[in-house]
Amino acid sequence: MAADGIGKRHYNRHTMKTHFRHLFAAVLCAAAFTAPVAAADWNGPQEPFALFGNTYYVGTAGLSSVLITSKAGHILVDGATPQAPAQIAQHIRQLGFRVEDIRYILSSHEHFDHAGGIAELQKLSGATVLASPEALKVLRTGQPDKGDAQYTGSDDSLPPMTPVARLRAVRDGEVITLGPLAVTAHYTPGHTRGGTSWTWRASEKGRTVDVVYADSLNAVAADGKRFDGNPGYPHARADIERSMAMVAGLKCDVLVSAHPEFSGLWERKAKQQALGNAAFIDGNACKAYVGAARERLQKRLETDAISTTAK
Repeated sequence: MAADGIGKRHYNRHTMKTHFRHLFAAVLCAAAFTAPVAAADWNGPQEPFALFGNTYYVGTAGLSSVLITSKAGHILVDGATPQAPAQIAQHIRQLGFRVEDIRYILSSHEHFDHAGGIAELQKLSGATVLASPEALKVLRTGQPDKGDAQYTGSDDSLPPMTPVARLRAVRDGEVITLGPLAVTAHYTPGHTRGGTSWTWRASEKGRTVDVVYADSLNAVAADGKRFDGNPGYPHARADIERSMAMVAGLKCDVLVSAHPEFSGLWERKAKQQALGNAAFIDGNACKAYVGAARERLQKRLETDAISTTAK
């Protein structure tokens, strides 16, 4: 959706006859992959917490934002919605760090629920914002990509954002360095044209792990629009399939996805008290994240095929 387009549907199965229940369930499954559905708890409160080493979760209950720290300055990944910066800034200070010490803000993709807060966070920190060239087109103007399958022309689909200052494009595979920090950009288009995932290493108690901040890999379209065969972004399917393969092949010990629930972050967080930060280590996490995304893509393609047949 302007996020990942997956919403919950509740209905009372006990009041339906079996054949109608199955039909209704199929309809609901298809609907879950069409119109963008805004989650009510995207901006919900969430205490910040350590992930591993110098890496911290500072996002909201439904939208990830990750801080990577060093004595030379900090790097922040994503800014969530326009309503989120105050909470993110509070989280950073709560952990004992200064917002003003953020030198770079990295963008995963150019939708309002991940980039809508970047302009305010850039203003608070003075940081330079880094994103892919395609994402920069949206961040610079604040206007959504009209070719996006979620774009309907209504602010309810992809709302405009405050334009972002101090932007710089990153190349695919470019390594962003800041003191001891080294963060690599990986283009992962498909959900949007400008999608980017980010990787780095973090160390703690003599152990070093590979951390992945994975962009959204969900194939989503607004009601009445197609994901596959969308004339505004005709190669979206090919892009997202390549992005899935790339993320599945990354060195991946600790995974955070743009929407934290899609990568099982809260399940791992629940084990942190017992296991410490080792609770976030899962060498299969990226592959599982991609596997679930591939299943959603298949359902989206089936929905697109039905809509084509119906015309």
